[in-house]
Amino acid sequence: MDLRTITYIVVGFTFALYIGIAIWARAGSTKEFYVAGGGVNPVANGMATAADWMSAASFISMAGLISFMGYGGSVFLMGWTGGFVLLALLLAPYLRKFGKFTVPEFVGERFYSKTARIVAVVCLIIASVTYVIGQMKGVGVAFGRFLEVDYSTGLLIGMVIVFMYSVMGGMKGITYTQIAQYCVLILAYTIPAIFISLKLTGNPFPQLGLGSTMAGTDQYLLDRLDQVVTELGFVEYTTAVRGSTLNMFAYTMSLMIGTAGLPHVIIRFFTVPKVRDARTSAGWALFFIAILYTSAPAVAAMARLNLMDTVNLPNGDNLVYDERPDWFKNWETTGLLGFEDKNGDDKIQYTSNPDTNELRVDRDIMVLANPEIAKLPNWVIALVAAGGLAAALSTAAGLLLAISSAISHDLIKGVVNPNISEKGELLASRISMALAIAGAGYLGLNPPGFAAGTVALAFGLAASSIFPVLMMGIFTKTINKEGAIAGMVAGISVTLFYVFQHKGILFVADWTYLESLGSNWILGIEPNAFGAVGAVCNFVVAIIVSRLTKETPQEVQDLVEHVRMPSGAGDAQSH
Repeated sequence: MDLRTITYIVVGFTFALYIGIAIWARAGSTKEFYVAGGGVNPVANGMATAADWMSAASFISMAGLISFMGYGGSVFLMGWTGGFVLLALLLAPYLRKFGKFTVPEFVGERFYSKTARIVAVVCLIIASVTYVIGQMKGVGVAFGRFLEVDYSTGLLIGMVIVFMYSVMGGMKGITYTQIAQYCVLILAYTIPAIFISLKLTGNPFPQLGLGSTMAGTDQYLLDRLDQVVTELGFVEYTTAVRGSTLNMFAYTMSLMIGTAGLPHVIIRFFTVPKVRDARTSAGWALFFIAILYTSAPAVAAMARLNLMDTVNLPNGDNLVYDERPDWFKNWETTGLLGFEDKNGDDKIQYTSNPDTNELRVDRDIMVLANPEIAKLPNWVIALVAAGGLAAALSTAAGLLLAISSAISHDLIKGVVNPNISEKGELLASRISMALAIAGAGYLGLNPPGFAAGTVALAFGLAASSIFPVLMMGIFTKTINKEGAIAGMVAGISVTLFYVFQHKGILFVADWTYLESLGSNWILGIEPNAFGAVGAVCNFVVAIIVSRLTKETPQEVQDLVEHVRMPSGAGDAQSH
């Protein structure tokens, strides 16, 4: 059976599964729509949270970026996993104890201000919309290659699928769909990794294969990769860094606190019955996430080595273009892989010098193309396609729910029409979700220049606006509404200004090229790392403004004390 047929069968089956679950788990109340009724099992919620959090950026982009950045790509591993630990320890239990449906609702209640709630909604929408653009690209890329439809058609199909299970089911439908999506994406990620690790090193565990010798030789895989890349003029894979130590620190910190501030992940912890369950589900989520994240460095290194060995022949010659393998031809049709014969010899010259390099490789194809490059069975390749789609759709659904609940619950019910009926709010939620999906689809088809190539920007925006206000809302009594509002505005404004000043050079994997364009960066910090600086601005402005304005009311201080009180927290059901 050919690859296209198998892919249609595998992807079609997973889509039918998602829609069937949505019909079964249709939301009948606002509580089911926003937080799945608040009764999700902690283990199930941990699996759903892992799928919600592991987006197309984790499944498709992360290993691709690491494969070209080398050691410097560790910022993504440390930042994204470290951020989830911050979320689990510092935010999730306290927000669950507070017991509100959404992040803006917490901000509005804690800082006793509708204005603060509205500002939080705006920050949430900016960060979430930026992030969802990356998911839409992931859907388009996977569809475009494996189902052999153009990018626009693939994106529209993905929008329809998300519409069917998220508008009908809300958080309840999304939760159980994400459990199925996690199973699909983790199998799709680990099975090819096991195959390729066995093929290259003889070790079935990719995490161990990364540090093993090549099959039949005494040369270690990473030594072989260092040798190959340096012969072509690239920086040594195992020592490459991304700029200065300060830039690496800022990038990692931005990703960490941005992850902890992502509203679509935070809202998942409102779906469990008790505070104790929020902690438990966070632990399970970290376990489920670690399965993929410990495999990613191996997938990245092996994909880069496979690519290099394909275009650079063992005898030291370059691959003749007309003799290129089928996988090369397949990815050429997507526009994500290209060849320009600069010297007219009809051979693919792949070097670090942009003046002589003739191969253009989009980083997003590395995970998806790796099974084809390694000549794995067609069913494995089809499974990878289904996994990439599952990762993109699961996070897109979570983000769209966060956006729609911010509009329906925080703006319409919280500000515009507090007396709206539950039926009316549920209708408003579904309409908001439909509009959010339409907006996300438009931005996926017509991505704005400042966000077209990155989801790291979304983490920077969440880091500079949402994370600080949540931390100050939980752990300080002195920050008042004026301070919170001023801090959020200052943090996100500084970050957006810096990003727009350098919008043409976001998320370039080649650090030498990137650094040459960034001579006017502040302290050598690149745009995608600037969320950490924005967060510092948020904290500083909030503290200064709070000290210059009226003290926080006593009842709010008592509320903060109650939220932080550990005694009896495990018995809190829905406070």
